[in-house]
Amino acid sequence: MEYRRLGSSGMYVSEISYGNWITHGSQVEQDAAIKCVRTALDVGITTFDTADVYAATRAETVLGKALKGVRRESYELFTKVYGGTGPGKNDRGLSRKHIMESAHASLKRLNTDHIDLYQMHRFDFESPLDESLQAFDDLVRQGKVNYIGFSEWDSTQIGQALDIQKKYNWTRFVSSQPQYSMLWRVIEKEVVPLSIKEGIGQIVWSPIAQGVLTGKYLPGKKAPAGSRASDKKSGAEHISRWMRDDVLTAVQKLKPIADEAGLSMSQLALAWALQNQNVSSVIMGATKPSQVKENAKASGVKLEKDVMEAIDKALVGLPEYDPKKNVSPNPRS
Repeated sequence: MEYRRLGSSGMYVSEISYGNWITHGSQVEQDAAIKCVRTALDVGITTFDTADVYAATRAETVLGKALKGVRRESYELFTKVYGGTGPGKNDRGLSRKHIMESAHASLKRLNTDHIDLYQMHRFDFESPLDESLQAFDDLVRQGKVNYIGFSEWDSTQIGQALDIQKKYNWTRFVSSQPQYSMLWRVIEKEVVPLSIKEGIGQIVWSPIAQGVLTGKYLPGKKAPAGSRASDKKSGAEHISRWMRDDVLTAVQKLKPIADEAGLSMSQLALAWALQNQNVSSVIMGATKPSQVKENAKASGVKLEKDVMEAIDKALVGLPEYDPKKNVSPNPRS
């Protein structure tokens, strides 16, 4: 495993992060989840990403149990706030009330006294931005959070926040957590250039496009039993947009490219995202230890220019580049 600095911060993260978005607490039983986390540690993964809303807060609890007894200084723990965690009108968003209450609840579920990276899970169109940013700054000053970031913000929203942070000398963002893969490249035109300028690193999710880039889904064929596309509990609705014959046919063209490079299809997808030097880490999920071991081998892989060009040729016309597709939900719309 190789490691990169998170943006301009002094903290290093593993190039491959372990995330438990739609696995822990829902798709994977607790014992299996713990085995995956321990395997991640064994192969050198030190960065673990979760969120309070994953599996209705259960994912944080499972991750906290899986990391119990591991030296706290030996890993980086990331979580997020924004989504609904209860039935109340204040159980969502980025108000100071919800941020503070959610942070303390996450600390308890994760069985720790601090969060290494606390992230605004989406942009909140209802809460004043300075209110949200001051709450995050206060958590840092209280020693409960080390670094702060955001997920799925566009360049305008990022710029507004950075201006406020600079004005009040509040803790600045060091990370962005966007969706990014061979098929979804919407951050490249605006978010990445701004992030490079401002010292913000990308921690990308869905680098394998929900599993489509593994090549296991074939055009004209039913999804394999037990796969994400066939299991409503494991995010079938998220992968459905890629389950088109044109996409699945093009993905099959990546197999000889992966074979030539001596990589599995998933390793090729992860390594592709890591070729972007603004990417600090790519998040992978797993339902069994063997997947963790395989995916970890994507760290340190250098893809030559001709390989990158061959990938673009295989997928021509399919990747999404439009920065306007990088959006947070607006309850006022």
